[in-house]
Amino acid sequence: MRRIHFNDIVDNIRDMCMDANYNLSADVIAAYEKALETEKSPLGQEVLRQIMQNSEIASKEAMPLCQDTGLAVFFVELGQDVSIAGGLLSDAINEGVRQGYSKGYLRKSVVEEPIFNRRNTSDNTPAIIHTEIVPGEDIRIKLDIAGGGCENMASLKMLRPADGIEGVKQFVIDTVRNAGANPCPPVVVGVGIGGDFEKAAIIAKKALLRPVGQPNARMDVAALEEDLLKRINHLGIGPVGLGGTTTAFAVHVELHPCHIASLPVAVNIGCHSSRHKSIVI
Repeated sequence: MRRIHFNDIVDNIRDMCMDANYNLSADVIAAYEKALETEKSPLGQEVLRQIMQNSEIASKEAMPLCQDTGLAVFFVELGQDVSIAGGLLSDAINEGVRQGYSKGYLRKSVVEEPIFNRRNTSDNTPAIIHTEIVPGEDIRIKLDIAGGGCENMASLKMLRPADGIEGVKQFVIDTVRNAGANPCPPVVVGVGIGGDFEKAAIIAKKALLRPVGQPNARMDVAALEEDLLKRINHLGIGPVGLGGTTTAFAVHVELHPCHIASLPVAVNIGCHSSRHKSIVI
């Protein structure tokens, strides 16, 4: 049994929150470089260059990439042979978020209740935490920073099995079209197909954590991703909604078994910063 101390988890979570808000990851930078070569609109090209310039300034000055520093969403794979000394895993994650958003001067965007008391918690907690027990003696943590602009454009629909693949495609494309400029394109589109009502949404969110542009390991799913990406980029929304051929960097699709009478589909959209980080403790 491997022991990992509470404070080690806190320190790692704190650094993840700041790093994700200050720096574009290498896969996102590569996506921008590719987009600059393929974007057909001069205005779209200029917008892409300005976004990259903004990211360089943010990294150099240790400043947030965006004024919306988002809600921290974690996917945790907890090794069954790990013992956490000094406290609970969820408490360590929330303390790391609290420290990261304070030390990093990141905007706090979490309210206590959605309806009756929308008072700011003042430290961006509680985080959203999804935990899975897996073999091993490590803790693998993936972070997604979900800004309000893109998160509000998410959608879920319980399709009928008879709607089939074309029904899925139409729902995804309609969701991105209706979102327009609101999620701050170029976006990454996470699609969850299957499971049930909540599982589809969870795997759509988790799909955003895949390195940008890395296709699904299944060839048929990868072909679906490629087709959706082409159709989305033909919408003409373009960078920050000003027109162009780069509305999305990638479409990431994840599947899960589902009931014979169901075809749940969820779409979650990541903004042009695609703020995600991964660590192993």
